[in-house]
Amino acid sequence: MRISVIGAGVAGLTVAYEFVRAGCNVVVTERRAASGRGCSFYAGGMLAPWCEAESSEPVVVDLGFEALAYWRDVVPVASRNGSLLVAPARDLPELTRFGRRTSHFEALDTEAIGALEPDLAGRFGRALYFKDEAHLDPREAVVALERLLRDSGLATFRFDTDADDKGAGDIDADWTIDCRGFAAKDRLPDLRGVKGEMLILQTRDISFSRPIQLLHPRTPVYIVPRADGRFMVGATMVENEERGRVTARAMLDLLGAAYTVHPAFGEAEIVEMGCDLRPAFPDNLPRIRREGRRLFVNGLFRHGFLLAPALASRARRMVLDGAHFPEVSDADQRQRQSA
Repeated sequence: MRISVIGAGVAGLTVAYEFVRAGCNVVVTERRAASGRGCSFYAGGMLAPWCEAESSEPVVVDLGFEALAYWRDVVPVASRNGSLLVAPARDLPELTRFGRRTSHFEALDTEAIGALEPDLAGRFGRALYFKDEAHLDPREAVVALERLLRDSGLATFRFDTDADDKGAGDIDADWTIDCRGFAAKDRLPDLRGVKGEMLILQTRDISFSRPIQLLHPRTPVYIVPRADGRFMVGATMVENEERGRVTARAMLDLLGAAYTVHPAFGEAEIVEMGCDLRPAFPDNLPRIRREGRRLFVNGLFRHGFLLAPALASRARRMVLDGAHFPEVSDADQRQRQSA
């Protein structure tokens, strides 16, 4: 079977790899010059389903559990060091509220926090430690996925090619899987963009082994360690569709949060800042929508690397096995919401 995948972000690449593993020939078409240059490029890479339970629907949490195994065993790029949730003294009620809405964590005191993350010793009195969660570097994950696809001998990439151009890759395909994110608004009018801004800091004065989430009533922020003393700090959630402009307010919020976690971030180098639009439906839940022999895999919101493996697996089974998945079906979701 010949499959066309439109979009080479994490959704498109995981979908492509699912079909390649099933023995299908896949053509991946991407309008940019390389894979992973949209939302995936600016993602945090946190694989934190239990933390997500605090504010997300149960379906997001359930689908997210599949990512922990996927990024450990199928595409082994995840660091399984858990995640740590902290709050300054004035916001400790937020930490208590958070704990009531989720599970699978250990409550830590000051001494235990310092034992887990020595550079946080004495800085916070309480924390929640989600030891079974994980994180990854999104850019490394994209490279690993593309390498696996190319090594399979079953995948072809077409970059700098718009999906509507002649020879875009879906011509003569048995099925087309549209994974364009917000760019698919031309076919999915109920899709909206949620702006996310981030920055990357570099310092040799701090070393974290896991993501640190700082609770704040207005702007919760996470700090995700990467290689070479770099830390991704993100991310805002702004309800507009303005791509490409990082605001001063966002940078002040992110830098202020990083400084609250550790003052040494005040001397860190800002090596990168950026933003993009996360694709979301009105209820912030993911969808696999079918039109004829085309599937739209979209609406991953701020959960790209957490949800992509589960949606890719379901898209493959829908095409090859005729399976039905009510948890990501438009019709089934509308019925549940009206009940």
